[in-house]
Amino acid sequence: MFFDFNGVASGDFESVILGNIKARAHFIVLLTPSALERCNEPGDWLRREIESALETKRNIVPLMLEGFDFGTPAIANQLTGKLAALKRYNALDVPASYFMAAMERLREKFLNIPLEGVLHPASASAELATKKQQAAADTAPTVQEKELTAQQWFERGFDTKDLDEKVRFYGQAIRLNRDFAEAFNNRGFARHAKGDLEGALSDYNEAIRLKRNYAVGFLNRGITRKAKGDMEGALQDYNEAIRLKPDYATAFNNRADLKRLKGDLQDAFQDANEAIRLDSDLVAAFHTRAEIFLEKGNYKSAIADFQKYLDHGGGAKYDNQLAVEKMIRDLQKKLEGTQGTEK
Repeated sequence: MFFDFNGVASGDFESVILGNIKARAHFIVLLTPSALERCNEPGDWLRREIESALETKRNIVPLMLEGFDFGTPAIANQLTGKLAALKRYNALDVPASYFMAAMERLREKFLNIPLEGVLHPASASAELATKKQQAAADTAPTVQEKELTAQQWFERGFDTKDLDEKVRFYGQAIRLNRDFAEAFNNRGFARHAKGDLEGALSDYNEAIRLKRNYAVGFLNRGITRKAKGDMEGALQDYNEAIRLKPDYATAFNNRADLKRLKGDLQDAFQDANEAIRLDSDLVAAFHTRAEIFLEKGNYKSAIADFQKYLDHGGGAKYDNQLAVEKMIRDLQKKLEGTQGTEK
């Protein structure tokens, strides 16, 4: 078997991860409420892994852990394109209290079947990586109950919509695991949504201290710094998020909007274009570019981008559909007023 235990360098992703998927009969996906969080990004690694398993016709077995439900809107929104097929596979529930029974069922029923798809021999580099990952897993210390419990609190925080409960659940996860960078980040997100910008900033600082290559942490801290009026600090954080993750469409969009506010329209325009190039489904980027066109006096292009924003569901997503529709009507009137008539 192959398990990416220690993490594979991005440069080895194609040869090691995808090569091992093609070489293995079965593909098991561990699904918690937060597992598919970034799968709406085309370049997300988990998304690419699942798509590869689908394309090579592996025996895909989704394991659904506590709180995971294909029917919840947050999860359903991630299952776009090829990934939509995942929910049609026969999934296995893994209740915590019946874990051993679920593992026996996994072995006897889900993995004990012939595979019709063609297996491809793993390359030498993929096999070497496999042995290294297996050795690392064999010598790793046993996961302690408090670490598992911290993860359970984290998933509960991710799964609830109540902001106070989010703060409480993530706080419990942090109490059990003080090195839980993702829990600090998510609590910061909830605190920002509650209006506690200082608390959010403190949590993001700790998340980044624990995980220096945490692109999401830098992005979120940039959002909070911008909300506090620290434009230069926000710009530094967006720059760092992009440096760490060059295909981070959301970071390009946020930097574009910040540059627009600072009056740097040309650079803002380039960033907005890059955000859309990286992710054509990022509706906020169409709104950002429309605002840039508007400030440049290009009403026709602004109207087109505002309309794309609505067509992609942006108005409904951000509860501003009526405002954008009014903006389009007003711009159309302005555009008509600037055009002469032919005699």
